[in-house]
Amino acid sequence: MLVAGGYGAVGAVVTSALNAWFPGRAVPGGRDAERVRRLGGVQVDVSDPDGFGRELAALGDVGMVVLCVEPPDASIARVCLERGIHLVDVGATARLLDAVAELSPIAAATGATAVLSVGVAPGLTNLLARRAHRDVGGARSVDITLLFGAGERHGADALRWTIAGLAEPVRAAPRLVPLPGFGTRTAYPFPFSDQHTLPHTLGVPDVTTRLCLDSRPLTAALFALRRTGLVRLIGRPRAQRRVARALAGVHLGGDGFVVRVDARSGGRHAAYALTGREQSRVTGLVAAHTARALLDGRGFPAGVHHIDELPALAGLPEDLVRHGDIGLLRRAAPTGGQRS
Repeated sequence: MLVAGGYGAVGAVVTSALNAWFPGRAVPGGRDAERVRRLGGVQVDVSDPDGFGRELAALGDVGMVVLCVEPPDASIARVCLERGIHLVDVGATARLLDAVAELSPIAAATGATAVLSVGVAPGLTNLLARRAHRDVGGARSVDITLLFGAGERHGADALRWTIAGLAEPVRAAPRLVPLPGFGTRTAYPFPFSDQHTLPHTLGVPDVTTRLCLDSRPLTAALFALRRTGLVRLIGRPRAQRRVARALAGVHLGGDGFVVRVDARSGGRHAAYALTGREQSRVTGLVAAHTARALLDGRGFPAGVHHIDELPALAGLPEDLVRHGDIGLLRRAAPTGGQRS
């Protein structure tokens, strides 16, 4: 199996975990020839689908590709699925996930399975949303709250994606939410893809995802860019890269994270929370466990599916808890739904 982006913050975790379970079978790939040479990997570029296809042919018997770096479009997914190669996609941009989902007929025809929304958000958020949705007998609304550690060292792509998200329009208000280990925090609407896909996979009409950081000052500073309109100044890619470089050197908090999901229907309310450390590492573990389940042949249907659409992955949160340094999955304390 090929792990594209296999030496990055997420991809290195995927490669290590898969090689622990399937020794020598996970090959890291990336654009940096020197880094992949040191790791015994292969040079691949997700912005070059023709070259990617040639590398797959050269590798021979590749049964799966784990995409840990986001390509510009769905061409890499098409290259894999047309060849009958399974795909695990860690991408988090709704536009790209929609484009890959449209390839489902191709995957069904070749017998390949693609799993989308793989990670913490989207990913664990989707799985917990499905549980809470079930508990209330069909939710009318789902609120997802994420707290990420400002002290964690994220990759450049993740930082640029976060900055770009600040420039997108929002339709919801901030909300005060109690988060295990961090108290009540103000979380702000943010364009994670789970709120785009869950209305379709769960049939919930109203889904909103909000974000805060463990550092209150940095949270306030970031979202002040949106509130004051200064976010327009960083709307261009060059400006986003500059801000991302600046943020990469800022470490005002720790590396803990919280995922909280609240589902409501009439007077019924269900809430779940998961706590842990190193969000990038846990994203890699989610991807690795998903790939392992595919390789183990757990009855995944051919076609393209979001992670919450596959019953075989419903227990993945418990699988993560068994790693020992991820907080216990538990019912969360009720939230009054206050607006800040």
